[in-house]
Amino acid sequence: MNSNSNFKFDEIDRKIIMLLEKDPNLTHNEIARRINKSQPTIGIRLRKLLKKGVFHIQPGINLKDVDIYMAHVRLKAEDPRMILDVAKFCPYTVNCFLVSGDYNISLFLVSSRLEYIDSMVNDHYRTQEDIRKVKLDLVTDIAEDFIVPLKLEEQTYHNPIDKDNCIKKCPFCHLEPLI
Repeated sequence: MNSNSNFKFDEIDRKIIMLLEKDPNLTHNEIARRINKSQPTIGIRLRKLLKKGVFHIQPGINLKDVDIYMAHVRLKAEDPRMILDVAKFCPYTVNCFLVSGDYNISLFLVSSRLEYIDSMVNDHYRTQEDIRKVKLDLVTDIAEDFIVPLKLEEQTYHNPIDKDNCIKKCPFCHLEPLI
């Protein structure tokens, strides 16, 4: 669990977040007017939420509106924490989660090239002795806007098909096997 697991939103925080979710371009003055609070109160609250790391303003790409492939990959690994750490380096991994159930890792991969996702799953994950099961589902449609930060610059230097061209930080391509 993260260090903010004990952070409690109050009603003012909830109202601010709900308004910004609907319209991220609202000014502090407009938020203050809508919830009947002062503009300085809104600024203080937003700084507190940002500082605590419970609220983020993050650029990203709306996967609903672009021609990018997304895959949901589930893994059963002997050491799931290590896979979680490795996923932090991969520019194609949107996020990785430790989960309960038949699989103990759930991750999302994105790429403009389907063969890159295929290589990540088949050449990187399926070949690891530590990984017992792999399940891949390609996302075929998205119901709502889904804004995702992509590591586009890192992806330009990382071709998972050609390990000689991978970025040097890639644990799959430049280190010993994961086990």
